[in-house]
Amino acid sequence: MNSVPAWPELPYANWSRTLATLHMWTQIVGKIRMVQSPWLNHSWHVTLYVTPSGLTTGNIPHGDGYFAIAFDFIRHKLVIEECNGGSEIVALESKDTADFYEEVMTALKNLRLPVVINTTPNEVPDPIPFPEDRTHNTYDPEAVNRFWCALYQVDRVFSHFRAGFSGKASPSHFFWGSFDLAVTRFSGREAPDHPGGLPNMPLWVAQEAYSHEVSSAGFWPGGEAYPEAIFYSYAYPAPDGFDKAKVLPEAATWSTDLGEFVLPYEAVRSADDPEATLRQFLQTTFDAAAQLGNWDLEQYRRRHFPAS
Repeated sequence: MNSVPAWPELPYANWSRTLATLHMWTQIVGKIRMVQSPWLNHSWHVTLYVTPSGLTTGNIPHGDGYFAIAFDFIRHKLVIEECNGGSEIVALESKDTADFYEEVMTALKNLRLPVVINTTPNEVPDPIPFPEDRTHNTYDPEAVNRFWCALYQVDRVFSHFRAGFSGKASPSHFFWGSFDLAVTRFSGREAPDHPGGLPNMPLWVAQEAYSHEVSSAGFWPGGEAYPEAIFYSYAYPAPDGFDKAKVLPEAATWSTDLGEFVLPYEAVRSADDPEATLRQFLQTTFDAAAQLGNWDLEQYRRRHFPAS
């Protein structure tokens, strides 16, 4: 049984090097899924999903079969399984990203699942190609386990929130480029072309991702530019007055630098009812985006719920 608290502390400074390394490793695995999978709208074919032990790619096509890659953050191993019963394991421990990349590719070859990916990381400044990366090499298993414990709590809340909207909405899924868990609702109307600007991200990818109006929320564990774990919520395009909207809880603020509402993870973790606090943030920020953006919410109101 995991002894980590349900909503553990996640001070960025305590695990920043491990976070940066894990970011690169999830990119390697995510790119494998990306190149092997048919394209889905808004790049939904590239994401990872929260599991009872970590993160998984789900099924990845290869020839006339499937394989899957899973991060196990309890036993700290990467497990690759294919549909004919073969499997390979890569240890999750401190090592150069170049070595992790080589071990993963060798494991795929051993399973007769050759895959070729673009080895340049996405959405990070000054990217180091994976085969050359001797910089990201820290893996603290306790820190990773705490992150995963927070991640599955957030995923539970996001999944319930997603279920309250009958219109087009994403699942709760993990984007390895930006290293965040996100859930997105759509108004149904087309949006103006996105301006792009993400490092090492083709403009057309950003524009397809934001081809229609959205209200999106997510959980991000922090980074060098913003060294704090946060929840965020934004609208694209942002309707007039969105940045001045009254949202809850009181700890939520508008970040001019990020262009979105931000709620510190610590404010949720330390609340008397963390789940209710997070739900409040998700609902009030969505309500602001939808009301100011004149979404036709009546057509998306759920009229029937299955019996429990």
